[in-house]
Amino acid sequence: MSAAPQPFTITWLNGPDIARLVMSDAEILGAVETGLMAQGNGEAVIEPRVHLTPDPAFHGHFNVLRGYVAPLGLAGVKVVGDYVDNYKRGLPSEMALLNLFDPETGMPRAILDATAITDMRTGALTALGGKYLARRGSHTLGHIGARGTAYWNVRLLDHYFDFDEIRVHSRRLESREAFAKRLEIDLGKPIIVTENWRDCLEGADIAVEASRLEERQELFRTAWVKKGATVIPYGTVSALEFSLPEIMDKIVIDDFGQFRAGKLGALRPQIDAGTVSEETVFGELCEIVTGSKPGRERDDETIMFWHRGLSLSDIALGAAMLEKATRLGIGHQLVYA
Repeated sequence: MSAAPQPFTITWLNGPDIARLVMSDAEILGAVETGLMAQGNGEAVIEPRVHLTPDPAFHGHFNVLRGYVAPLGLAGVKVVGDYVDNYKRGLPSEMALLNLFDPETGMPRAILDATAITDMRTGALTALGGKYLARRGSHTLGHIGARGTAYWNVRLLDHYFDFDEIRVHSRRLESREAFAKRLEIDLGKPIIVTENWRDCLEGADIAVEASRLEERQELFRTAWVKKGATVIPYGTVSALEFSLPEIMDKIVIDDFGQFRAGKLGALRPQIDAGTVSEETVFGELCEIVTGSKPGRERDDETIMFWHRGLSLSDIALGAAMLEKATRLGIGHQLVYA
């Protein structure tokens, strides 16, 4: 008589589990860079994100990101809600779940609360863009936006550059002041809270635009960008003056598939008008990470890095968290079958 089959389990990492991992800056950046290496080496599959808007009256939508990272032996699907009014309910604007699968059999391997993952991996991609594209010795950071991803943008960029001056601005006074206070405690340096976009961005060595607009507004002016700066916009709805990409010596993106798809993103108006195209884009960040294309070549190059967020970053960071959780005995086993 054959033995009864053993139950098949999957790992569940909830928010407190993720927090207990205490992922270091180096661990986060290393994981996301692993995903970029796989992309650049042709060892990954990225499906452009898709969106679901249940009802426009809810002021939000879902993003669905899908991908496969061969060196990690994992496929993944992340679903993240993006709801701009959640602060009124005391909720994060972005909440997410990441599902990891065995790519050979389709069997689920793990489910992770991906709210922190979304914030961390977005900040890591922003910071890696700075690492490869910003001028060495960049001293000043201007950052628009104070949502969850904003913290990790600033923290991880400061990991590489140790800025002399960090300026922040967001739509709501209370959000930007709380944001600055958290950064001051964690980074151990003063943060300048500005009252407007211009004071935040003008003349910055690195300018990050992570606003949350409901409709397009040209709030980030071309004239504020100094020669040799690095501009990193990733707002869902464009805040860029239409002419801003025209002053760039290089435009780098995260993925051409996402460049071609969808109706959202900081450069979508220029893409739709034909002023930014596959011919005018220098390349993907992964090509620079793997060395197939150069990054910054001169101090006076003005460079833009536009990213929409990569499923590969979610999968790579989720895999690093899953490995650390297994090593530390953190997490829960759920019976699947």
